[in-house]
Amino acid sequence: MANNRNSFLEHLRNSDLDARCPNCNCEFRISSTTLFDGLGKFPKEVQQKQLEMIKSLREKSEELKKKRFSADVTSERMAVASGLGKIIEKVLPAYRDFNQPIADCRALFEPVDLIIFKGCCNLNVNWITFMDIKTGNGNLNDHQKMIKKVVEKKNVKCEMV
Repeated sequence: MANNRNSFLEHLRNSDLDARCPNCNCEFRISSTTLFDGLGKFPKEVQQKQLEMIKSLREKSEELKKKRFSADVTSERMAVASGLGKIIEKVLPAYRDFNQPIADCRALFEPVDLIIFKGCCNLNVNWITFMDIKTGNGNLNDHQKMIKKVVEKKNVKCEMV
């Protein structure tokens, strides 16, 4: 059996056959490569390439561990900020520097945090504000952006059922 493998490899080494790399799709002459059966000891150039690949994999593994740690820390910070934001949006109307009477505020929390009926507490509503409260670098989500566009276009209705 070993003779068959060896004679086959020898035949390939002396051939004019071309092959195509499955990764880069480049063609190459088979006789220009290092051919071996993988059952015995690897040729020196293959052993060297194997060591280089192992070293590269270890370096990439360390890099991934650092990125994972960084991602864990970032995820934790974002989760804390999000949780803090959820608490702040609920208590902000009661904050004395909020500049809106708490009696004018109605909490929705989703998709916007508050609807403020300016003047409601005095029985004289002058305008209505859709307000979303953000902390840090928070941005409107897609639903909130759609609501903002509809309000800006003054495409708002009042209905009774």
